[in-house]
Amino acid sequence: MTTPLVIKLGGRVLTDTDALNHLLTIMARLAALRPLVLVHGGGDQVQALLQQLGEQSHKVDGQRVTPAHHIPIVAGVLAGDINSQLCALAQQHGLAAVGMTLQAGGTVQCDIDPSRGAVGLPQPGSSQLLQLLLEQDYVPVLSSLGVSADGQRLNVNADLAAAVVAQVLHADLILLTDVPGILDHDGSLIETITAEQAPQLIADGVVRDGMVVKLNAALQAAETSRRSIAVAGWQDANALTRLAKGEAAGTRIRF
Repeated sequence: MTTPLVIKLGGRVLTDTDALNHLLTIMARLAALRPLVLVHGGGDQVQALLQQLGEQSHKVDGQRVTPAHHIPIVAGVLAGDINSQLCALAQQHGLAAVGMTLQAGGTVQCDIDPSRGAVGLPQPGSSQLLQLLLEQDYVPVLSSLGVSADGQRLNVNADLAAAVVAQVLHADLILLTDVPGILDHDGSLIETITAEQAPQLIADGVVRDGMVVKLNAALQAAETSRRSIAVAGWQDANALTRLAKGEAAGTRIRF
């Protein structure tokens, strides 16, 4: 089987139907060339619903703290609303989308992060289900909802989840974001970041908040796969095509 490509979707693109449709047009072309897996988050939508329900929510180091009583809300948004909508749109573009969560088939296992409540720290599980689907030309669409060993549902950061899914499949990984890539203090794109450069960029505040999580997820994936990982903006949908061909776009993370 050709090396699969894992693409993580998140941010405003999940609420911009026109942009998402354009992106899915590009993804349909990619899926004709190589096996494709989508992983999505939905933090903005979770936050919006929590506010509507009068619930407080906050983040620590770019990751949401999730009390156990928020999990039914998180699960409904991620595994229900967003996943079903994304699969429906993908199918309109000719993609044989199959909606699933991280625990399906034991694909991703999760430890509980006690500092953030009902939050999962993803670990590689079994590739069997994903490989079975990919061999039959299906496109798995995974929401970032996991389960602990004792059956507790957990909110999982989608960047970290995508990195682990890529690790399970020995796949290439593209993390799509609301900006063109990782930017420096002047707002200019940093084309390449190595494992040696990353700690200083974080210490200097060049990379901060949620982008720290993306960078760490990309480094984790780069280390295990020994491939460079891309962080790129979804606004330039054609960047996906360039990245899939190994051409320059966004920020390349190298271990």
